[in-house]
Amino acid sequence: MKLQLIDFLIILLYIATITVIGFMMKKRAEQGEKEYLLGGNRLPWYMLGLSNASGMLDISGTMWLVTIGFIYGLKSIWIPWLWPVFNQIFLMVYLSMWLRRSGVTTGAEWLKTRFGDSQGTKLSHIIVVIFALISCLGFLAYGFIGLGKFLMIFLPWDFLANLFHFDPNIIPAEYIPHVYGVVFTLIATVYSLVGGMSGIVWADVIQYAIITISAIVVGIIAMVKLSSVGHLNVPDGWLNPFAGIRLNLDWTHIINEVNAVIESDGYSLFAVFMMMMVFKGLLVSLAGPAPNYDMQKILSARNPKEAAMMSGSVSVILMPFRYMMIAGFIVLGLLFYDRMNLIVGGKIDFEQILPSAMNEFVPVGLLGLMIAGLSAAFVSTFSGTLNAGQAYIVNDIYLKYINPKSSGKQIARMSQLFGIILVAISMVLGVMAQNIDSVLKWIVSGLWGAYMASNILKWYWWRFNGHGYFWGMVFGLVPALIFAKIIPGAYQLYYFPITLIISIIGCIIATKMTPPADQETLKSFYKSVRPWGFWKPVHDLVLAENPGFVNDSHFKRDMVNIFVGIIWQTALVAMPLYLVTLQWIYFIICLVIIGLTSVFLKKNWFDKIIGEGY
Repeated sequence: MKLQLIDFLIILLYIATITVIGFMMKKRAEQGEKEYLLGGNRLPWYMLGLSNASGMLDISGTMWLVTIGFIYGLKSIWIPWLWPVFNQIFLMVYLSMWLRRSGVTTGAEWLKTRFGDSQGTKLSHIIVVIFALISCLGFLAYGFIGLGKFLMIFLPWDFLANLFHFDPNIIPAEYIPHVYGVVFTLIATVYSLVGGMSGIVWADVIQYAIITISAIVVGIIAMVKLSSVGHLNVPDGWLNPFAGIRLNLDWTHIINEVNAVIESDGYSLFAVFMMMMVFKGLLVSLAGPAPNYDMQKILSARNPKEAAMMSGSVSVILMPFRYMMIAGFIVLGLLFYDRMNLIVGGKIDFEQILPSAMNEFVPVGLLGLMIAGLSAAFVSTFSGTLNAGQAYIVNDIYLKYINPKSSGKQIARMSQLFGIILVAISMVLGVMAQNIDSVLKWIVSGLWGAYMASNILKWYWWRFNGHGYFWGMVFGLVPALIFAKIIPGAYQLYYFPITLIISIIGCIIATKMTPPADQETLKSFYKSVRPWGFWKPVHDLVLAENPGFVNDSHFKRDMVNIFVGIIWQTALVAMPLYLVTLQWIYFIICLVIIGLTSVFLKKNWFDKIIGEGY
């Protein structure tokens, strides 16, 4: 173990700082519901963008990205499209503005603005709250596992057993990471529950600064080591981001165990995997943000224009430094694989590459900073996700059905109580989960498939109603939960079309069997949100009342900006990978692409939303 006194002091200073921030924001958080859950809609877009990026830079995701980068090389830049990462481009171009124009507190509350105050809306409200809580618990469990695997490298279980004089065999080896996860989760819970959204955002800004410094340090260390060695021992095609029908990465005689991982991941037929991923990714992006911390940050923006700017800033803030860190750990793992400690519970675990490389190569002092930074990444994701879960329970259950006249202090207290309950449940789920990858694949392949149909139709088809939304979600969630039980995580992506088709059938049958939302609700929604899509009957009604009304949404321009934006975002991902692997020609090509697409988006997106008064 390399941790020295200075490292411990840095980690303790970080924990103390975020706890102090939480208590400093305590009074503000107790002023009311919107103050606790949305920061009073006073936070500037750039702080929300930093906070949102910091929340996405989670430790479990970073460990997973290092693992897939180590195995698949530059081809790994496409695999995060599973989420999909390019949903931020859809949000940037138009969906953040559409969502923020509603002026609501949560996604469940938003349903009333779309479907009115009907029985279908009440059913939709219930199902979206259930979905939001399942989603939040899944993300909390996902982060919990990664944190435990990360910390156990630096604080070996045997060392703690000797220090505190207990039998190390009291906990089975496979559950040791979960013990670490429980301890640090309890620390994160205190700060997250006390300060509300304002406390979370201010702490995230500090956490992002720590992560940025850490990323630069790791990238430079890796570049220096690679320069001295001269080359990476990788299969042919590892540095090429493109692939044919099959992946064709053969690790035989390099690291034989990697071939088994590729087989179990289900990515061998890479072209089929890519087509499924892009198809699913486009549909998920069209559906808008899921009810989690990303949606809450959008709803926290001061106005629709700033919501769009916040979403646009996330890619710039997140991608370059995150992937510089990822590339650094990949390079160190490849150069010094024989020195990595990757055995967990008696078998090799490639998800340990990141913490093992840190423990081996990062110098004293900087190691403490990096542990604090990556722990900060966990806390940031954890706190944002927990805030979203609290928002749905407090706003959409407690205030709606139990105590609508609660004071600001009562709201804060109930948020804290429900937050503790959510954390306890997520810990149980985290202990039950196998690994990071198993939770991640269920979230992105199963759960998101259930969410898709109802949440696409709600934006783009006027006739869609609350009953259609409810039954579409039910028809999606049930098979998603069944598939999660009977289908291996690696292959759930290939079954998501079945979930989607079942969900669409539920949407259409329920919608056609019940009346549409009332005209006043539809007209109000259309006038305020101004969506494009199949809204002509409602547009004609609005125009009849107000001949001067203009829907200022631009479908063709939005689609062009999305296409260019995805290229821009992908280049932001590839650029630091080529930098750290010393591939200078491709690094320069990426810079040129980033420059050209940035100029285009500045003229065709940014100038438009500023000039047209969004």
